[in-house]
Amino acid sequence: MRRVGRRLGFIVGAGCAIAGGLVAASALWIGSFGLLAAGSALLGCSAGFAQQYRFAAAETSTTEFRSRAISFVVAGGLVAGFVGPLLAKGTKDLLAPEYLGAYACVPVLGALSIGLLLGLRMPTLKAEVRSEGKARPIGRIVRQPIFLVAVVAQMMAQGVMNLLMTGTPLAMMAHHHAFADTAFVIQWHVVGMFLPGFFTGTLVQRWGERTVIVLGIVLNLLAVVAAALDVGVNNFWIAMTLNGIGWNFMFVAGSTLVTKAYAPAERARTQAANDFLVFGTAAVTSLSSGQLLHHRGWQVVLATAAVMLLAALAGSFWRPRAASPTGRSGLAAAE
Repeated sequence: MRRVGRRLGFIVGAGCAIAGGLVAASALWIGSFGLLAAGSALLGCSAGFAQQYRFAAAETSTTEFRSRAISFVVAGGLVAGFVGPLLAKGTKDLLAPEYLGAYACVPVLGALSIGLLLGLRMPTLKAEVRSEGKARPIGRIVRQPIFLVAVVAQMMAQGVMNLLMTGTPLAMMAHHHAFADTAFVIQWHVVGMFLPGFFTGTLVQRWGERTVIVLGIVLNLLAVVAAALDVGVNNFWIAMTLNGIGWNFMFVAGSTLVTKAYAPAERARTQAANDFLVFGTAAVTSLSSGQLLHHRGWQVVLATAAVMLLAALAGSFWRPRAASPTGRSGLAAAE
């Protein structure tokens, strides 16, 4: 995106969604698990591109509005909270075998995205953004306290969210809950993730990034407690809704904080390092959630999430002073 711009980069991401949907649908048609995994990987690539929307919004806004811009972009996912599960329920039996119709809808959604992106207009990249000649080494950037606090908040938010969101449908299936109940729980989880986006940015502006991060951690810990108390549908619903809201607070505040850790020439590499660490954590927790649930049980999944949240809580109270690219002290300047 540094070289070709945001619009073409996002179109490539939407193209990955189209390809991923077609490959996954083909996999179900011929009954190939390996091909299904390949299609899922392409869909993951599409999601990786889509995560850059929040940074694109920050780059086109004023410094004071940056947190709200990121928050509004995240809030756009609210539509997925309702449309996604409805599409899943409405299309999973549309074609044989089961879920073929759901995957067949994905290329349509990707094509719609490209249609919208063709009208996207972004400011022309400045010379200092295109050139990395004056950029600091990436190792020096990521060792900044302000970057570490921001990235740890996002890593633990994304990790815990993936750990629970991947494990919850499996746990509900193991406890013989209906598919409709599972879809209901995940639907409200996604709503919890994105609905707060309409006001999270304002909270960040008023209270500061770290306060909102801590609030998100507390909500996530309450989610773990609710899930640990019982395995009824209501407890799953409460836990996953709280987890979604907590994720939003930690993710938006952390994403806002990381934008204060780099100069314009360092933007692309720092954002890449941030998302590599954050979504690398998501990949590990997604892969491990099912294994933990199968071999150790739901309570161990919850205990793992609690440990991750406590690590994020400890990191949020770290208050060293370090120079930022603008010459102000790191976390002090951010707050």
